[in-house]
Amino acid sequence: MPEFPKKLSQKLEKRHEDDAFRKLSSPNGLVDFSSNDYLGLSSAPLLKRNTTKILESANFNNSATGSRLLTGNHSLYEELETFLNSFYGFESSLVFNSGYDANIGFFSSVPQRGDLIFYDELVHASIRDGIKMGNAKAYKFKHNSFDSLRNQIEQSRNQDFQEDIYVVTESVFSMDGDSPALIELADFCKQNKLYLIIDEAHAVGVFDKGLVVENNLQEMVFAKIITFGKALGCHGAAILGSKQLKDYLLNFARSFIYTTALPPHTVASILAGHQSLNTEYGQSLIGKLRMNISYFKSMVQKMEIGHLFLHSDSAIQIAMVEGNTNVKRLSRKLRENGFDIRAIVSPTVSKGNERLRICLHSFNRKEDIENILLLIKENG
Repeated sequence: MPEFPKKLSQKLEKRHEDDAFRKLSSPNGLVDFSSNDYLGLSSAPLLKRNTTKILESANFNNSATGSRLLTGNHSLYEELETFLNSFYGFESSLVFNSGYDANIGFFSSVPQRGDLIFYDELVHASIRDGIKMGNAKAYKFKHNSFDSLRNQIEQSRNQDFQEDIYVVTESVFSMDGDSPALIELADFCKQNKLYLIIDEAHAVGVFDKGLVVENNLQEMVFAKIITFGKALGCHGAAILGSKQLKDYLLNFARSFIYTTALPPHTVASILAGHQSLNTEYGQSLIGKLRMNISYFKSMVQKMEIGHLFLHSDSAIQIAMVEGNTNVKRLSRKLRENGFDIRAIVSPTVSKGNERLRICLHSFNRKEDIENILLLIKENG
């Protein structure tokens, strides 16, 4: 083999020095407080059965056989996207292979040269990468701060007001678990003729159809991005918006145009996952998750450890533990006691903001919630 490039070796060595080296983990049999499978649908027998029923309704191939613009646009796609339009209350939708593909496809193609993008400083890496691939100027504003957003717009907007302005946020932030004031933000964007984009990856299924629907903001949102690999227990993503937006993405989003489509089984599982949310079974899972979130928050207060946690009403609960070494030590302690809770280290988060990321699920037991909080109190 050729000698590995010296510059790359040095970067790997630096990760080791900072105790920030990443590596793959294997299934461990621990109690799950780490995955994004918030409702437990990824292993639900009902979802498996319904996916099989959908596939058996016609003779589908094992592969999509090509991109959707060539041979890969099998009939299940139309069925799924029609369902998504009705389910979320948008005019149109376009399914992508992943949330990463959806975000880089949207942000690299929709905002044009001369346009402006204002994004919350904590948005997902896929949004940042998409923005970098595009031609619009981009400015970050302080997390969930309207004052910062207003100031950034006032300082950056051209006097002739000819540019289009896009405002980007998430309804639930993946590394903090908190949410912006969406109604106020949507009103602000409507009044100032700004295009609002909301990523709902960690809200759909946790807050039923997401916070955009919960707050009835569909008509005020230019694009809503959803993913299926979290609470829905499947894989893939979609961008919801107008018919014109779908047509534009079909023609200009490179991550959509130049990739093989999802196979029929995946599309069937997405459809089955959504259908399950409309059932008594699906609603019971959401109810159990909401009860576990409330119980977790009540126990944090009872144990008087609220100072360690960020405010969150979502399934993502964050315990701040400064320093890569310290947070990894606490994560190991929890794993030694049977709980899978991951340390989030810098540079994934900024230095000094290292944390434990605790993901709650509908299937977590109250006694396990109590035990992890006791371990954090005793060892944090």
